[in-house]
Formats: sequence, C-alpha cells, structure tokens
Amino acid sequence: MLKHDIIVIGASAGGLEAMKKLLAQLPDNFPGTLFIVWHVSPESPSILPQILDRVCPLPVTHAIGFEAIQPGRIYVAPPDRHLVVEQGYVRVTRGPKENRFRPSVDVLFRSAALAYGRRVIGVILTGSLDDGAAGLYAVKERGGIAIVQDPFEALYPSMPISAMKAVAVDHCVSITDMGSLLVRLTNETVEEEAVNPPSDQMELEVRVARQDSAFEEGIMNLGTPSPYTCPECHGTLLRLKEGNLIRFRCHTGHAFSLDSLLVEVTKGIEDALWNTIRAIEESELLMRHMAGHLRESNDSDTAEHFLQKAEEAKRRADLIRQAVMNHETFSTEKLSDATRHK
Repeated sequence: MLKHDIIVIGASAGGLEAMKKLLAQLPDNFPGTLFIVWHVSPESPSILPQILDRVCPLPVTHAIGFEAIQPGRIYVAPPDRHLVVEQGYVRVTRGPKENRFRPSVDVLFRSAALAYGRRVIGVILTGSLDDGAAGLYAVKERGGIAIVQDPFEALYPSMPISAMKAVAVDHCVSITDMGSLLVRLTNETVEEEAVNPPSDQMELEVRVARQDSAFEEGIMNLGTPSPYTCPECHGTLLRLKEGNLIRFRCHTGHAFSLDSLLVEVTKGIEDALWNTIRAIEESELLMRHMAGHLRESNDSDTAEHFLQKAEEAKRRADLIRQAVMNHETFSTEKLSDATRHK
C-alpha cells in the first residue's frame, strides 16, 4: 500500500537552523525519503550534509547522479546542481537556473510531483523571495500534501508566505511541531482515488531541468511572448500562468517568478548605471590626457576645449553616481517591509 513517503524540503535564508531543528525530531526508523534544496553559493563547497548528519539519526549525503532512492535517507542538492527526482532514482543536473538559483526548490518539487504524485509531501521553510511557490503548486496539482513553516516564526517569512498565496496549504506549523507531523503523515495510507495527470507544461519543465533542450522540447508553445527579456541570456521571456501564479521562461529555459524577475531587473539597472559611470570617467580621463598632450604641443586653445569637455563629463558622472546611491533593488518582501514601517 502506498504511503506519503517522498518528502521534498526547500529553504533559503535562515534555513540551516530550521532544518537542523526539523531533522533532529525524526526517529531513526523514519519510513520516508527526504530531499533537500537549500540555496547556497555555487562557488563554495557545501558541508550541509555533514552539519545535518550530526543532529539527525538518518544518513545525510549529497545526491549522486542516478543513485537509487532508498527509504530512511536524506539527499541534499549539491552546489550549482539541480536535484531532480525520478521514479526510483535521483539526478543532479546543470539545467537552466530558476528564480536565479541552481539548485532550485521549484525544480525539486516539480520533478517529485511528476514522478510520485500523491506520495509527495512538499515542505517550505524560511527564505527570501518566492522560490518553491510554483513547485508547491505542482505538488498540490498532483494530489500531494503542502506544508509551510509558520511565517510568524520564520526568520525570513517570504517563502512560506509566497507559497501560501500560491496554494491552499494543508498544514502551516511551527518547526517544533513539524517533525511529528511528518511522522504521522508518512504512516498514513495514500488514497487510491484517481490523481490528476501531469500537465504537458509540468512534463516539459522537468525535461528542461534534466538538461534537455528547452527550444527543441517546444517551450515556445507554453506561453505568450512578453515585453521582458531574460536577465540571464537576454532572450524574450514567455509569460506562463498556473492558478494565480504568473511566471516567465525564455527559450533557453531560464525561469523567473514575477518577484525574482523584479529583483533581477532592478539589480540590472544598478549594474548598467555603474557601467555608464565607468565609461564616462574613462572618457574624462582620456580628454584630460589629450589636453595635457596638446599643451605640450603648444595648442592651448584645443587643450582648453578638451578640459571643458572633461569637466562636463565629470558633472554627468556625478549626477549618475547620485542616481546609483538612491537606487534600490526591489522585491515584494522589501516593499512590504517598507509599508509596514511607515
């Protein structure tokens, strides 16, 4: 008889302590298999399995490509790799980033939902922005169970709140109650009633995460062209809709939620402004150099003209520098915080 034995967990900022508290509650005979994505820098080696292994009675390891799934094990996504769940085994891939991250919570949740349907429990813990909301939507769409950490206790409540806006979650609980909840749910029998078949979009997006060519798989048929370009590759972004979620994908496969796209676009403005300052200051330096050269050649009139243009360039650079100092990278989380503190 089938059980809720596939547990996928996603966390970002503040996630380490939350995961330690959660996993420490699990018994050594826990019947389910857990899969974890935690946003880490792609450049730094992850010691998350070693940290969690000290507090959890279950074995914790980085997932290895095509490794067989075993009950009572915890598989952690390696840095800069998506963790993809298949029927009976796992894959680690360098598929396109989702919501600016690889590994992505959405990729893990979506692939588990596709492979295991009703058997999946999706858990969203503390974190910034909204990675995991679309993945939890996929879990619910396939008949799985949705759990979020109580936002009032989460160090960074944005991920749980975003998930709750995306789907009707089954449980919103404190970390201290989550371990016993997982034990209870994994011992319940999965109902045998028909499960929603996976959508064409879900299957295609999982194939993209497996490193299949998004363009060849027909990703251009998933949505409608938007006026926005991909911050990663600068291709046209397609607008996708799932329930009340609006997302975007480019033809190479990069994916963004509305919030993560807003962050990247506003961050890109700052990068562009700094590049403009650099270019203007380089022109100013070059004109001053030319003025010095012309003075040495006894062409004082032209030298003075170059110096005037150099001063104009300096004033333009100063104006743009003021714009940079006043510029903000926006997100729903930051704007909500600003509104609350008014």
